[in-house]
Amino acid sequence: MPMAKGNAFVVSLAFADLVVAIYPYPLVLTAIFHDGWIAGYIHCQISGFLMGLSVIGSIFNITGIAINRYCYICHSLKYDKLFSNSNTMCYVVLVWALTILAIVPNWFVESLQYDPRVYSCTFAQSVSSLYTITVVVVHFILPIGIVSYCYLRIWILVIQVRRRVKPDTRPKINPHDLRNFLTMFVVFVLFAVCWAPLNLIGLAVALDPRLSQAIPGWLFTASYFMAYFNSCLNAVVYGALNHNFRKEYKRIVLIIFKFHC
Repeated sequence: MPMAKGNAFVVSLAFADLVVAIYPYPLVLTAIFHDGWIAGYIHCQISGFLMGLSVIGSIFNITGIAINRYCYICHSLKYDKLFSNSNTMCYVVLVWALTILAIVPNWFVESLQYDPRVYSCTFAQSVSSLYTITVVVVHFILPIGIVSYCYLRIWILVIQVRRRVKPDTRPKINPHDLRNFLTMFVVFVLFAVCWAPLNLIGLAVALDPRLSQAIPGWLFTASYFMAYFNSCLNAVVYGALNHNFRKEYKRIVLIIFKFHC
């Protein structure tokens, strides 16, 4: 099925969400309970690296999903050629290669540091103004711009098809494709909403370092944990908007229940 190829990006996005749950989040909880980082420097660097891997991997995969949906709905005649099975796997590998490439500079500028405000080893926005601006633009603003363009074009086509503006020769949009599109659109919106405050704070401080003293500590902390919370939302969105995910969730719960009984 054509959309199964696009699901490769969804699986890749799920992996990006899972990365933080396996290693960084347990260390963050340990730091909260001990009111400080006790895991040591190496674990701090690994935790910060995996945190960045998850965040950047998420936005790059969301970008890949948007481009895939855009090609499938707006350029359906070229879709099978552009997103053959081998090409799709290459795109997923490229996403993760770019993700790793985007994280590596953090070690050279020594920006992965423990921040006691959020009990995490994470990207320190104050290390370099130029680097922080680059990170926000390349890792957030540019991908958000690409995704917004793709989904805007899809929405325009959906509206035109529903109003029968387009000729009958245009490809039809079936309900299943529309539900898949809506699910991933909501995933994108939630990511943008959850991560925008932290990125905007980082960009503002980078442009004017004096603002670092003016921004309340609670606002920075709230924006950070709001960003953390995004990794937990995607599974909820899938279950709420996608029938197949709901069915699998129920099956998993029943298996767990029977196992414990």
